[in-house]
Amino acid sequence: MDYKITDAGIIVSEDDLDLDETLDCGQAFRWRKIASDYECTYQGRFLNDDLVVSQVKKGEFLFHDISEADFLGKWKDYFDFDTDYSELKKSFSEDETLSRACSFAGGIRLLRQDSWECLISFIISQNNNIPRIKGIIDRLCGMYGGRFPEAGELSEETPDNLAPLRSGFRAKYICDAAAKTASGVTDLAGIAAMPIEEARTELKKISGVGPKVAECVLLFGMYRTEAFPVDVWIKRVLSEYYPGGFPEYLKENAGIAQQYLFHYIRNLPEK
Repeated sequence: MDYKITDAGIIVSEDDLDLDETLDCGQAFRWRKIASDYECTYQGRFLNDDLVVSQVKKGEFLFHDISEADFLGKWKDYFDFDTDYSELKKSFSEDETLSRACSFAGGIRLLRQDSWECLISFIISQNNNIPRIKGIIDRLCGMYGGRFPEAGELSEETPDNLAPLRSGFRAKYICDAAAKTASGVTDLAGIAAMPIEEARTELKKISGVGPKVAECVLLFGMYRTEAFPVDVWIKRVLSEYYPGGFPEYLKENAGIAQQYLFHYIRNLPEK
């Protein structure tokens, strides 16, 4: 990744990024595609800071109206620009199925999200689709002036108070996660540093957090790249392409590999 400072913002050169593939693939829910004169432009938020980013052309991106300090202090890490995805994909491509998946959507990157926001977002994601997830999160932020609430603030709510979110059965799980996190019963920073099996166990102590949500929080909110969320699509991948189990040599970065496989199997380009 290289970058330069311009009057319009920060221009980033990075071959291993595609905004559509990365920002609209179901790993983060506060991004919206907006009209522009560029190939594509997204407006979103991370830690309640706004960003507009455009894909100027393949491999070139404009981070609009931000300083170098903001880019280096927040967005460089968020887009995981310190990780060499070319090398990752080279290792993944030793596997025939992953080779096809990486060729199909080679611009996917892991977004390094906030663990608290990620926890609530993936509790909301259960048995839900992306437009509805985004809508619930938008309404939640709307209750707090457009920003994502802190755990202490959200712990003061009840499921009845959250009825305007239209989150259904998930409201009680949101409240439980907020109460446990605000009180320190759930220590997200501590969980992020635990051995992976202990971390899974601790997350699943939160009501409504099952294996899939726990893996998503570990992968997207804590950058535990060995975490491997399994939904109906990944079950299909494992059944069709890995009946003997996922390759051992990939397990250190299995979560990143999962992102390519998830996108690939949903689109089935060969069919």
